[in-house]
Amino acid sequence: MLFLVAALLLLGVVLGTVAHVPPAVSTVLAVGIALWLAIFAYRERQSRRGRGTH
Repeated sequence: MLFLVAALLLLGVVLGTVAHVPPAVSTVLAVGIALWLAIFAYRERQSRRGRGTH
């Protein structure tokens, strides 16, 4: 429950920050986060494939 409260608080802070920065900055940050998540997902998938063959 505490984790959920902390996550919602963090979400509120992030959304508040995005409301005050220019749209171009928000877009660049969103693309950066999306790339980071895509790379993370790719690496996780590759590591799971490698473990499955042992």
